[in-house]
Amino acid sequence: MNALATFLTAQSRRQFLGRSGLGLGAVALAGLLHEETMAAPRPENTLAPRRPHAAPRARHVIYLHMIGAPSQLDLFDHKPELTKRDGQECPASFLEGKRFAFIGGKMMLAGTPFRFGRHGQSGQEISELLPNLAGVADEIAIVCTLHTEEINHAPAQMFLHTGFGRGGRPSFGSWVVYGLGSESADLPAYAVLLSGALGGAGTTLWSNGFLPSVYQGIQFRTRGDPVLFLSNPAGQSPADRRRILDAVKALNEKQLADVGDPEIATRIRQYEMAFRMQTSVPELMDIGGEPKEVLDLYGAQPGKASFAGNCLLARRLVERGVRVVELYDADWDHHSNLARSLPAKCRDVDQGMAALVKDLKQRGLLDETLVVWGSEFGRTPLRQGIDGEGKSTNPGRDHHKDAYTMWLAGGGVKGGVAHGRTDDFGFSAAEDPVHVHDLNATVLHLLGLDHERLTFKYQGREFRLTDVHGQVVEGLLA
Repeated sequence: MNALATFLTAQSRRQFLGRSGLGLGAVALAGLLHEETMAAPRPENTLAPRRPHAAPRARHVIYLHMIGAPSQLDLFDHKPELTKRDGQECPASFLEGKRFAFIGGKMMLAGTPFRFGRHGQSGQEISELLPNLAGVADEIAIVCTLHTEEINHAPAQMFLHTGFGRGGRPSFGSWVVYGLGSESADLPAYAVLLSGALGGAGTTLWSNGFLPSVYQGIQFRTRGDPVLFLSNPAGQSPADRRRILDAVKALNEKQLADVGDPEIATRIRQYEMAFRMQTSVPELMDIGGEPKEVLDLYGAQPGKASFAGNCLLARRLVERGVRVVELYDADWDHHSNLARSLPAKCRDVDQGMAALVKDLKQRGLLDETLVVWGSEFGRTPLRQGIDGEGKSTNPGRDHHKDAYTMWLAGGGVKGGVAHGRTDDFGFSAAEDPVHVHDLNATVLHLLGLDHERLTFKYQGREFRLTDVHGQVVEGLLA
C-alpha cells in the first residue's frame, strides 16, 4: 500500500481534512489510490446476494475432493488394451515428454484388475468398485481428459482450487461467494467438511487469499464444537454473550466510521453470525432427526463421523441456503497396495456420493445444485513399486497430471455423457482435452459467472480464478 493510502486508513476523514490542509483534490486522489489497493465491496453489502453475470443454472455447489488422487484407470477410464498388455514394458513413444513424481527404472504397463460394466440408458462405463454410483450413471457427466500443470499433491491441490500452484490466492469457494454473496443469514456462505486427515495444501484450499476474510471457508466438525469456539465459555449465559457482543460491536462500528476498513465490517458481521450460529449449527449437525430411510440411503449413522454423514450434511447445508459446500476425503494416494486399498476407499464413498445425487433429485434440489467429484490429478498407466526385474507383490500407481477423470452432476450439466477420450493406454488426451482452468470456467458459467469478468484487483493487477486462460466446455452443458 502506498504511503498516502496507508495514512488515510489510519485517520478519520475529519482528522485528515482538519490537519492536512491538502484540499479536496488530494482527498479524491487518495480515495482512488485506496480503492486500488484495497478493492472490496462496500462493507454493508459484503455478503448480500448479488446478481450474476448471466442467468444461472445452479445456485449451490457441493464439491467432493478425494485427497491423494484416485486411479481413473481403475474407476472410470476403461483401457482394454492396457489390461491386455499388463506387465509389458511401456513403448518409449508413450513416455516422451512425460514427467513422473517418483517412478523410475523399468516402465511396466499396468492394466486394471477390476471389471468394468456399462450402466444406465447412456451406457456409461464404470468400475465394479462403484456399484452405487453406477446406479446414477445417467445423472453424471464424466470428464475423461482433464489435465493439470502440477505433479505433486499440495501444488496440484492449490492449482485445482485456486488456479495457481502456490499459496496466497483465493479458493474456488471464496471466488464464488465473492461473486454471488450468501443466501443464508444464519450459516456461513462457504462450509467445509473433512473425513480423514487434511490435504497437503492444508487450509489454503478454502482460504480467502487476498479477498476480504468474510469470503473464507468455515470448517465444520462432527465432534466437539461444530465450529471452533462456537459455545459460550463456562459460566457465561446467552444474555451475557449478547451484552459483550453489543459492546464490542459499538467499538467496532466507531472504528469502522473512522477508518473505513472493510475487515472491521467483516469482524462485526462474523461476531453476529457466530451468535446466530449458536442456535442454527447444532440443529444442522444433528442428523438424528432424519427419517430412517434417509439415513439408510446414505449409510450414515448419527454421532459417527464419516464421508456418508458429510454427504448428508452437505444436502442439509444447501437446503438452508449455503452457497458452497466442500467435502474432503483422505487416503487416496496409492503408490502401492492398490488392489486392496482402492476397493476399501471406494466402499467409504460410493454409497454416500450416490445417495447425495439421488436425494438431491428426489427433493427437487439437483437442478439447482452442482455436484463436482474429483481430485488434484490422476494415476499413471504404469506399475509402481517394482524390483529390478519388473516384478512386485504390492504394486500401485504414481502421480499423473496429463489425463485424469472427474465427474459432475446436476446444476445444468448434461447427464449420461463421457466427455473426451484418452489414448489406448490412458497417457494423454486423444480427443477434447480439458484443462483445470476450463473446468473452473465451466463451473463458474453454470453459476451464472463469467470467469473473465469475475476479477479482483490486487497489487496493481486484475486476478481471477482461471488466471489468464480457460474456456467453457460446451459439451458438458445440458
